[in-house]
Amino acid sequence: MRINDAQPKAGSKKRKRRVGRGISAGQGASCGFGMRGQKSRSGSGTRPGFEGGQLPLYRRVPKLKHFPIVNRKVFTIVNVEDLAALAAKSEVTLESLLESGILTTAEGPLKILGNGELDKALTVKAAAFTKSARQKIEAAGGRCELLS
Repeated sequence: MRINDAQPKAGSKKRKRRVGRGISAGQGASCGFGMRGQKSRSGSGTRPGFEGGQLPLYRRVPKLKHFPIVNRKVFTIVNVEDLAALAAKSEVTLESLLESGILTTAEGPLKILGNGELDKALTVKAAAFTKSARQKIEAAGGRCELLS
C-alpha cells in the first residue's frame, strides 16, 4: 500500500452546502436563516449565555445564597473539653459517649473537635479528628484510632 492509495471511507466526506444559489437549491434567498432578525444578519449572532438583555443565568445564580451540598457527610460532633469528664485510661466510642450521657443522640459517625483542654490519657475511636483535637489527645498521653 502506498500513500496515494489511501482513500477516505465511502460516505465520510460530504459536500459543503452552497446557500443562496436560487430557490431550487433548497437554501435560496434567506439561506435557511429565516426572514428577519438578529440571527439572520451577517456576522456572529449573540455570545453564549446572552438572554436578550435579561440578567443571564451565570449572573443570577451566585446571588442566590445557601446552595445545599449534595450528599454531605453528617457527623456526631464532640469537643475535647467534653471528653475531660471521662475517667482516665478509658476507651471512648460513640456508644460509650451515649451511655455516659455526654451525647443524647447519634446523627452519624463520631467526629472529635479540638475546643477545650484535656489532661487525661484516653483511647479515642472515631471516624474523624480535627488536627487540633488529635494533637491535644496525643499530648495528654492518649491514642487516636480512626474507624473506617
